[in-house]
Parts: sequence; structure tokens; C-alpha cells
Amino acid sequence: MISGHLQEKKGHYYAVLNYTDQNGKRKTKWIATGLAVKGNKKRAEAFLQEQRRLFQEKEEETFSDAILFADFMEQWLTIIKSSIEITTYASYSNIVKRVIVPYFRERNITLQELTAKHIQDFYLKELERVSASSVIHYHANIHKALKYAVKLDLIATNPADKVERPKKERFQASFYDAEEINQLLEISKGTKLEIPILFGAFYGMRRSEALGLKWDAIDFTRDTITIRHVVTYVSVEGEKSIVAVDRTKNKSSMRTLPLVPFVKERLLRLRAEQEECRRLCGRSYIKKYAGYICVNAIGDLIKPNYVSEQFPKLLEANGLRRIRFHDLRHSCASLLLANGVPMKQIQEWLGHSDFSTTANIYAHLDYSSKLDSADAMLNGLGISSPHNN
Repeated sequence: MISGHLQEKKGHYYAVLNYTDQNGKRKTKWIATGLAVKGNKKRAEAFLQEQRRLFQEKEEETFSDAILFADFMEQWLTIIKSSIEITTYASYSNIVKRVIVPYFRERNITLQELTAKHIQDFYLKELERVSASSVIHYHANIHKALKYAVKLDLIATNPADKVERPKKERFQASFYDAEEINQLLEISKGTKLEIPILFGAFYGMRRSEALGLKWDAIDFTRDTITIRHVVTYVSVEGEKSIVAVDRTKNKSSMRTLPLVPFVKERLLRLRAEQEECRRLCGRSYIKKYAGYICVNAIGDLIKPNYVSEQFPKLLEANGLRRIRFHDLRHSCASLLLANGVPMKQIQEWLGHSDFSTTANIYAHLDYSSKLDSADAMLNGLGISSPHNN
């Protein structure tokens, strides 16, 4: 039910509507009547009632019985936009508008007509062109939207509950060995990728964490680096933008790591270089990103898409095996494992939210623990171990 009242402001009446949105939150909407307070109270009250009626009708029409499932998905996006992170919304929006909506709009299926078979057919069709992981992401969006439809009593049950999701492929990370990492660190010296690569390879930072690192996160007295700020690149409805927030991917991602001597020395040199660039450029120096470590000679932030595009070019130009920038993180983990660092400590170093994530990705690399298991079996059977001879 839409309630409302008149409010006086600067000598004029305003119609103020109070309502509950689709997420159950109380909202207020101000509408100018254009009527002066003096001598217009009845006209203003009539205006208020008319606005209440129009607003109520609009709300009721938002989800009609004959709404297409494609339209419902788009309306669901609009509803959840204000309650989720912009990066999450960008991901949802791209999936819904580019993949889900075109498929179901072409088939003209309404929300009420939608069945588990319709959804299953969609998944099977998509598996012809994309991976199971992508289809699992599609399923997550459809399931959340239909769960909301059930909440609004638009449908009795969620048909996505009855659908068989494809099995997610086991992820096999690519990684560099110690020799390749040392080569990469050498060839990147003096390039704009040098510092992001250093952070990715040595500390296992995500791209967003490396580019989001600020000078105030470096404690040169206590020799620590605190990861607490990220920079990401999003595209929403054709508009591309950089999103910078003081919030990491999850609580565990916010972590403090030791500032080792060779990194400390390079960062101190970099800080001096940036101060000299700022002096030479004068007013032309970009001050917007003054607090960031990963900036170019004129102070502009090194963008996420630049790193993703230029990293493979750097590898190719220097004859190194092609990997993704994110694979530097996996390379870091594999080197830690190879040198006897326990899986739990690797979880904390990388900032994984739980141990199972680390174990699932890197367990197959943990060869030293398998040697211990082999020795335990040999000892149990009374057979001498070659490792003990």
C-alpha cells in the first residue's frame, strides 16, 4: 500500500509518497506539485491522491501475469542493482543481458510458463559453445531471480531447483618454475609491468590487489605490506569504468605480509622516481592517483586492462611461455609448496577465504606430503625406505 502526505518547502507543496520496495526496504519519493502553499491546499491534496493512484498502478504492472521471463530477468537486475557491489552487478548484467535474455526472448516464454525443461534446454544449448563453469554462472543468476519471484508469489515453486547443473571442470592452474620467475622479473625491469609482476609473482597478489596497493599500506619502519585496497575494471551496459574500493575480495584477503629487503629497496627507489617525475611534470602531473604505487611517469594509474593486454605481449617478445597474469599467483603458491611451506600458511599468504580453496587448487602439487605418506606405508609394512638410507 502506498501512503503519502503533503510537505511544504520554500512556499510550495510537495507530494511525499511512502512505500516498501521489492526488497522490503522503506522508501520515500518526493514529487513537486508546482502549487504555491497559499490558496492551493485542496488542489495539492487532489494531486497527492492522483500520484498515489498512479504509483500504485505502476507497481502492480511491474510484474504482470503475462510477463516474459526475459523481461522479468531485466527487471530483477534493476531491483538488485542498489543492493550489490558494482563489480557483482556488472557480472550479473553481462550474463543476463548478453546470454539469458536473448535466448528466452526469442522463445517468447513467460515467467509463469517457464519449466525446468526450458532451463535445462538452455544449459544444453550453451554447453555447445561455452564451458560448464560459464553455465554454472548462468544457473546462479537464473536461480536467484526465480527465488525472488517465489518470494513475491509470482510463481509457486522455483523451476531451477529441478535442473541438473553441469559438473564443474577441475581447475588445473598454470605456473612458472623458479627459473622462469627469475627470467620474468629480469625482463620486466624498467617497464610499467615491473611492479605489478613483482607483487604477483613474489606475494601472489591478485591483479586488483597489486594495482590497488597504496604507499600508506607500506610500513618501511616495521617492514610490512598491508593489502586492503583493490582496483578493478568493470563494464556495465557498455560503459567502462575503474572501481577503486577500500575492501578486498573477502575478509581473509585483507592481510599483512612481510616487506622483504629486495622489495623494500625497489619500492624506496620507485618512490624517489615518482617524486622526481612529479617535480619534472609540474602541473601536468596527474594528482588523482597520487597515493598509488602502480602509476606511470605522469601519475596516471596503471589500468587493469593494460596489465591483461600487455603481459602476454611481454612474454612473447622475450620468448617466455604464455601464461595469464593471474597464473603468477599460482606460480607463487607452487614455489611455496615446493619449498616445504604448509598448505595452511599458503592459504594465509594468498588470502583465500577457506582452506578447501587452497587445497583444491594446489593439492596435486604437494609432492613432499606424498613422499611422507609413502614412507609411512613402507614403515607400516616393514619395508625399508630409500629416503632413510
